[in-house]
Amino acid sequence: FYLNLAGKRATALALARCGAKVVAVTRTQADLNSLVEECASITPLCVDLADWGATEATLQDVGPIDLLVNNAACASLQPFLEVTPDQFDQLFSVNVKAALHVAQIVARGMKARGSKGSIVNVSSQASQCALRDHAVYCTTKAALDMLTKVMALELGPHQIRVNSVNPTVVMTEMGRLGWSNPEKAHTMMSRIPLGHFAEVEDVVNSILFLLSEKSNMTNGVCLPVDGGFLAC
Repeated sequence: FYLNLAGKRATALALARCGAKVVAVTRTQADLNSLVEECASITPLCVDLADWGATEATLQDVGPIDLLVNNAACASLQPFLEVTPDQFDQLFSVNVKAALHVAQIVARGMKARGSKGSIVNVSSQASQCALRDHAVYCTTKAALDMLTKVMALELGPHQIRVNSVNPTVVMTEMGRLGWSNPEKAHTMMSRIPLGHFAEVEDVVNSILFLLSEKSNMTNGVCLPVDGGFLAC
């Protein structure tokens, strides 16, 4: 479960409203154009984060960054016995490798400046709960959670905090479409004590908390935004 375009857009706009100077990075220029039309203060950068060299070239001259949200993700569902090498590599390149690479670039700058920083990786409840046909997706999110913890360990001495948010199903337009079948929705929702899925704002607000000084002592945490799903 991930925020997709609607969630990424909402996160960028929320940060801009809070006064942050936002640099939005995605591979689709049309999405960036519409985002800038809605908020002209946002700086757009178009690059495929799965491309290591292109990412390095695009981000190397970006100004000092103190806050980072790693929210690039893709999902391709296959039964375990039908997973192909290409599908495996694609999901790991975007969901894990890209997050590691962008965080390296940003954290090096934070360390060089001696400034405090905060990084939030957008993970999923799927990192901790097996889901049918999600073998590779679940595995990438589990890897992202452990990457979060190792980053917290190694970057903490430089006063750079690293945490993740782990949402359940999020009611974006795609989420509503994908979970519109009452029987399918009930199977998942019946395991959520609060009895409903997450809204985009629930995840965005958690991200804002982890980025802010209000979470100054929170480091290495994988924060469920799931209404109690993982707790039960």
